[in-house]
Amino acid sequence: MTSVRGAILAGGQASRFDGRAKGLERVGGERILDRVVLAVHEATGEPPLLIANAHEAGGWRADVEVRPDVLPNCGSLGGIYTAVTSDPNPVLIVAWDMPFVTASLLCELIAGAKSYDVFLPESDGPQGVEPLCGVYAPSCATAIREQLEDEDFRATGFHSSVRLGVLSKDRVAAHGDPAMLFFNINTAQDLERAEELWRGKGS
Repeated sequence: MTSVRGAILAGGQASRFDGRAKGLERVGGERILDRVVLAVHEATGEPPLLIANAHEAGGWRADVEVRPDVLPNCGSLGGIYTAVTSDPNPVLIVAWDMPFVTASLLCELIAGAKSYDVFLPESDGPQGVEPLCGVYAPSCATAIREQLEDEDFRATGFHSSVRLGVLSKDRVAAHGDPAMLFFNINTAQDLERAEELWRGKGS
């Protein structure tokens, strides 16, 4: 397939995290943002875009280009839309609060995305897939835009209108424990749990 651009979603108000920027918190002594940038960079071969609305986002890392949401206040789906419309190539999207996502998983997602508009890993989450860790082609932009215009902000709501591919749970597990790979930080308790997981991983 054509080259894939990486994009890290750093939107959201972090209301359950006292308004603090979650990705700037540390797990294993390293900022979560830096962990995710490294994994995405390794998978795509270039620094990712950072989709962020915070005024101070430009100072978080000197090597990433910051793009604010083109349609503000539309949740994570608005961030996905911004990433998809920011580049003529498919975009590998990862949330910035996933400290344990691996470059090997992201590489397999890129490799499997050739025939799909959206290619996501299967997960045990309520949606059955992880929409904030996947590859989105420019061809899904229209369906996302139409859903946003209907004020439907579900991250998976447009899937019935596009070609959706799914990386099976067995393949996901080849890259690590899925519960750990997709572990994300929403609360201070989650951050503590992430540190525990990191220590158990021993790396």
